[in-house]
Amino acid sequence: MKQHLITIKEFQEKFPDDATCLLHLFNQEFPHPKCDKCGKVGQFSQNTNRACFSCSCGQSHIYPKAGTIFEKSSTSLHDWFYAIFLMSVSRNGVACRELQRHIGVTLKTAYRMQKQIRSMMQELPPYMSGEVEADETMVGGKRKGRRGRGAAGKTVVFGKLERGTKRVSTAIVPNVKAATLLPHFTDSVAKGTKLITDELKSYRKIARIEGMEHDTVNHGSGQYVKGSTHTNTIENFWGQLKRSLDGTHHVISPKWLHLYVSEFAFRYNHRLVPVPMFDLLLSRVSYMTTRVERQIGAYRWPV
Repeated sequence: MKQHLITIKEFQEKFPDDATCLLHLFNQEFPHPKCDKCGKVGQFSQNTNRACFSCSCGQSHIYPKAGTIFEKSSTSLHDWFYAIFLMSVSRNGVACRELQRHIGVTLKTAYRMQKQIRSMMQELPPYMSGEVEADETMVGGKRKGRRGRGAAGKTVVFGKLERGTKRVSTAIVPNVKAATLLPHFTDSVAKGTKLITDELKSYRKIARIEGMEHDTVNHGSGQYVKGSTHTNTIENFWGQLKRSLDGTHHVISPKWLHLYVSEFAFRYNHRLVPVPMFDLLLSRVSYMTTRVERQIGAYRWPV
């Protein structure tokens, strides 16, 4: 099913001002609000002086922005919603400078907003089975010296893709040794899965340890397709990622590269979901992570 893409006209009609955005947030987070003072349900109305909803008894107040990415932000809620809209409808990402021009905030504010929105795009690795392609790519500017996996000054991005569902999972790794890549297969790839890779020896060892069938293509000798054996699907994802990073963002710190990679993985994984990405992101603004999920930099969001 093709996903409905929300137009800017539809966005402006649905969210014309801050009050409408706050009402949407309130209805989403508190569908059946109950006053803890008088016990009445659904008797809250929007306060005209503060960003909150007050009970008819006047003794209880609900602040919808509390516990969300909007908390303690002085930026207009409408600007926040518009930033989420821009990042949800773009296929190549939105540059920080472009967001700054769109909503008229400082560069520092635009950067913080994008960082918060990207945090909602992080997800735990999906459980994969069937046929899974695995590959890695190098991200970074041009460097003199050795090419390929041993290139200095580059960041290694590992990824695996399940052919049946077209879901991708990515991670930043320090190197491509089997011991480094193995944890990204344990508990996230089913036993008996057919692993399809290039000729890197690490994958042969991983397939043996995890009990997976393994088939390869030898890119070093110019072999890219062998029947149904190829890594072209995940290579296409790498191509989209690199074109967007280079064409939209130009320069990215290795420290925050995982957020950008997760952003493009999120778009890829949800491109066929009938729920618009904008609505999906709005539903995630207040979900809190567990301590373990914070440590691995991933979030357990509803899909």
